[in-house]
Amino acid sequence: PDDATVDAVAEKMKAADGLVIGSPVYWASPSGEIISFMDKLAGKAGASLTHKVGATVASARRAGTTATLDVLNKYLAYHQMVSVASNYWPMVHGNTPEEVKKDEEGLQIMRTLGRNMAWILKCIEAGKKAGIDAPATEAKIMTNFIR
Repeated sequence: PDDATVDAVAEKMKAADGLVIGSPVYWASPSGEIISFMDKLAGKAGASLTHKVGATVASARRAGTTATLDVLNKYLAYHQMVSVASNYWPMVHGNTPEEVKKDEEGLQIMRTLGRNMAWILKCIEAGKKAGIDAPATEAKIMTNFIR
């Protein structure tokens, strides 16, 4: 991804309530493009991600989806994002968009994920209106174990 694209998304994240990160599975992991994009976005907009609602999704021909989701979910966890769940792992299967449309279970999982994300966003908005603020973020302590 070029810097202008990352900069544009980083700017939009300041006002956004949430983020959905998705990737096709390449060699049992997310695409290099989404990893590069997320690495750059985390560097430029990490503070804008804190306490936002986030979800991850993956699409595969056959396998590698849980490993892909694991990598993508780490971006949410590191930035203290509120992770949205579904009724199963958020993935669809198919080699083409037409095949994915036949994955009835996968499509149901995605619908459930979308409804859950909308509900969480509404709950957070209601909490803000009721005077409930997000927790304060402590300054990051960086530790290594080399003596």
